[in-house]
Amino acid sequence: MEAWIGAQRLHLGAEAEVISGSWFGRPAILKKRKPRGWRHPDLDKHLTSKRMTNEIKLTIWLAEMGAPVPAIWDVDIEEGTIIMEQIDGKPLIEVLQSKQYDDKLLHNVGKAIRFFHRNAICHGDLSTNNILINSDGNAILIDLGLATREYELEGFGIDLHVLHEILRASHPNIENAMDEVLAGYVELDEEMGQAPEAPGGQPPSAKDVVKRLEQIMRRVRYHGG
Repeated sequence: MEAWIGAQRLHLGAEAEVISGSWFGRPAILKKRKPRGWRHPDLDKHLTSKRMTNEIKLTIWLAEMGAPVPAIWDVDIEEGTIIMEQIDGKPLIEVLQSKQYDDKLLHNVGKAIRFFHRNAICHGDLSTNNILINSDGNAILIDLGLATREYELEGFGIDLHVLHEILRASHPNIENAMDEVLAGYVELDEEMGQAPEAPGGQPPSAKDVVKRLEQIMRRVRYHGG
């Protein structure tokens, strides 16, 4: 049996091409980093390798912690490819546009984000395209290419602010969208208690992150954002 069998291109972006297919018969996704022609080939290869290694390590580590991320099945740093589990779900943007979703949808999104933050990981690109919703209404976070370890409030607050701005711009008809996200975000701490120490220290509490988000929002309004 051939290991990888490609089927259809799902996305072609500035950073990577994403193709659906199968890996040893299981539904899978292949993500292939694109060469950046404006960079020197040696530098491009080094940066691509570094970014891929970071994404792979953080995704695997989060999966071991029980975070809502796809499983990684195969990696080829030289070729710039990652093969991972294909999640049976739809991007949050499509679910919100369909207007057919459970009242707990955004609540569950907040819990998924908080699971990352409790483990000292900032996603780095919390768009509604990078949050998948499965058939149970739970959120899975994908595309960790910009993810980082973080221990300062500002980084977590900015992570949430990115999603807030996208919800405000793309889904203004959904009342209190971010409030629902934040309710789920805080609730996970209430259910699980204080976040455990991560490899580099103690991640801040959900309530402290929400306070920092409020400060960031005030700064943005003050500067005319």
